[in-house]
Amino acid sequence: MSGIYARQGRPAGRIAVIAASAALFSATALLVAPTPAQASPPTPIAASTARTYLGQLTVRAEGSTSGYSRDLFPHWITQSGACDTRETVLKRDGSNVVTNSSCAATSGSWYSEYDGATWTAAGDVDIDHMVPLAEAWTSGASGWSTAQRQSFANDLGNPQLIAVTDNVNQSKSDRDPAEWLPPSASYHCMYARMWVDVKHAYSLTVDSAEKSALQGILNGC
Repeated sequence: MSGIYARQGRPAGRIAVIAASAALFSATALLVAPTPAQASPPTPIAASTARTYLGQLTVRAEGSTSGYSRDLFPHWITQSGACDTRETVLKRDGSNVVTNSSCAATSGSWYSEYDGATWTAAGDVDIDHMVPLAEAWTSGASGWSTAQRQSFANDLGNPQLIAVTDNVNQSKSDRDPAEWLPPSASYHCMYARMWVDVKHAYSLTVDSAEKSALQGILNGC
């Protein structure tokens, strides 16, 4: 993977080449305009509200994963035109994202809040489900309809989807905050707020260890 953590300087000898390239870029930009950087997911509830919502969630031991399959949470669905949910989040969370006629990101950069890395290839970025699909299954979604699970897996209205470093997302897997937190400690408060926001929005349960971990984080926000 090709992560970058700082903008690279340009040698003085390349100024003329850069100036010539700028004109070509301007013409290209007329065809496919870059998407400006935006806030990542929708802003979650405040820490004080998250503490209140956490107290309202039902505490219950996690259910069984029996019968679980990611296919029961259809994703990524078409959101607009040629763009599916993954492509929509890549454009939303990235900076200067350029897409082709199929809505695939051909250039841009993505800052991963989980670990502080920046990536310039969309293939190095995963779209994380804040509350993982298997976690949702064991905390209530096993009883949902396929349509409800599809809405959950493609939810752009709640802080449920975020573009992050692919291998960091893979290390998270299906674990809850008692078992895994982002490497960047400065993001833990935001992460807990997002997690509680989503669980409350979907009336999902929490287990006791998960609730204790979230309480500890939120009390320090």
